[in-house]
Amino acid sequence: MSLAFGATSLACTAALGLLLFGLGFAVSRARFAARRGSGHDDDPRDILHKLVRAHANTAEFAPFLAVLFLAHGARGHAAWVAWAMAGATACRYLIVAGLVAWPSLDKANPVRFVGALGTYVLGIALSVALLLPA
Repeated sequence: MSLAFGATSLACTAALGLLLFGLGFAVSRARFAARRGSGHDDDPRDILHKLVRAHANTAEFAPFLAVLFLAHGARGHAAWVAWAMAGATACRYLIVAGLVAWPSLDKANPVRFVGALGTYVLGIALSVALLLPA
């Protein structure tokens, strides 16, 4: 394993962790501000609703991406894999921006689309790459 490869793996994993736990904290703050112990309004413009969706979506994808990143970092791989890890991490941040920063969740937006598509494409590529010789 090269030092740069391991560093990319760890940096991307840390970035996903910061995103997940940062969103969890943001949901808690929004719940406190709204005086809601659980649940949220169904209004797709409600900030608590958007934060809950962003956190849930991140919780669905970030853990397995982190496993992929660490597996690749431990064994080493082609240079494109490091770029794919960075790209997948960026896509996770894009989808959160597309969910939270846009006025409403009821309409698609290009940032959310690119984040989702990039997550799927790069996640599949990283999964397949584990089956290839190092």
